[in-house]
Amino acid sequence: MRKSKIGLQLTPSTVLPEDAIMLGESVIRAKKIPRSGPVILKFGAYRQHVKIIPSPKINGMRMSGALAARMGIYAGHPSRVGLCLQYDADTSTLALGPLIGVLVSRDYPDSPEKPFGSITMFCRELVEACKAQGAYVFFFTPDLIGDSVGGTEGWVYTGIWQRVWLPAPDVINNRLTSRRLENRPNVKQFIAETKHAYGTSIFNEKFLDKTEVFDALQSNNDLRRYLPESHQLRNISTMKSMCSRYSSVFLKPVRGSLGKGIIRISRLSADGYQAMHATSAGYRKQTYPTLGKLYASLASKMKTSRYQIQQGLQLIEIGKRPVDFRALAQKNAAGKWTITSIVARTAGEQHFVSNLARGGTLSPVGVAVAKANIGKNSQDAALRLRQAALHIAQGVDESIPAHFGELGIDLALDTNGKVWLLEVNSKPSKNDNTPLNEGKIRPSVRMMIQYSRHLAGF
Repeated sequence: MRKSKIGLQLTPSTVLPEDAIMLGESVIRAKKIPRSGPVILKFGAYRQHVKIIPSPKINGMRMSGALAARMGIYAGHPSRVGLCLQYDADTSTLALGPLIGVLVSRDYPDSPEKPFGSITMFCRELVEACKAQGAYVFFFTPDLIGDSVGGTEGWVYTGIWQRVWLPAPDVINNRLTSRRLENRPNVKQFIAETKHAYGTSIFNEKFLDKTEVFDALQSNNDLRRYLPESHQLRNISTMKSMCSRYSSVFLKPVRGSLGKGIIRISRLSADGYQAMHATSAGYRKQTYPTLGKLYASLASKMKTSRYQIQQGLQLIEIGKRPVDFRALAQKNAAGKWTITSIVARTAGEQHFVSNLARGGTLSPVGVAVAKANIGKNSQDAALRLRQAALHIAQGVDESIPAHFGELGIDLALDTNGKVWLLEVNSKPSKNDNTPLNEGKIRPSVRMMIQYSRHLAGF
């Protein structure tokens, strides 16, 4: 069925009854919508029988504002929105949408200008992208989910942010930033029941553990070459074995993010080992005469967090600051993985992790590689990074039983030009690919809407 956007105009109930919609003759012909008999009007989980009133004077759709409000559609001023429309003759269903719900961690009702804090501008960007593509988006939090599987309270933008009741969406983009929120019973129940009752699709439905990713990819012969040796740190014998093979190793919290809790362990030229702990201000060094003493110092951390121990790599550097790369892999309008962006991230002064939250800076891949100590292997580095990211995204999708629509893939180049996988993030920050500017819709945001349309069949 051809995908198209039509104009939807809201009128007073005195002009149009709440059980009828007016459709332009051109729309009726193009979509082969019957003129007689009621049809089922569908918007997300909302369903209602309505009569069709043909009109030669309009080329879109009109409905009463009261009917639109029951559907969760608020147009603001002027009172017009654009939505995709399709008709299924087998079920006599006229579907508008897609209706996209973005699940975010928290809202701030007392700050009407910035109800989502620092991500409000990103939410506005999503609103504008949906307008352009004929989708309708709302934002909701775990605290707004009630007892009804048919809908939830959520925020819409109509010139101002307002909180309204909306039907369960066609697609949910899970942007929760903590496992605690993701595992709340009301969140898990809402997602499970909307899937079952309404066929709602949810993508990026779970966090990824580092060991889960590496274990899954290890069984793929084509992807194994990107993996530094990694193990879950269960005992001191694993640490001794790794430190005997590599001059440095990294300990990473299995469920960590933003570089928090990473420890680099290095053999000293004299007897002993050095542990460098990543902190918000840089790093903290401690030396130990034996690995046993070092391992004992981690006992309290390991009681509360599981750690992955990973082979240390000799990364390319710019001015003695390590460089890595963040690729954003997304599914496109055809449901296929593609690489939307890839950027270099250079660690800040006095840091050995490159996250922006730790003072890292972004630059184009070509610029970073040209400045780094990689020599003759720099020529096709950007292409090899892109190919690796694409293959890894496909591998994660095939190996891990969950639905992902976008993945942040952290890669590295060593001084010989070899590509390595550092980490896969199922909740990638949009600030780590391209700068967010007022009024500009980035490719990554447009791609998310295109994939949502694909999932919803629009």
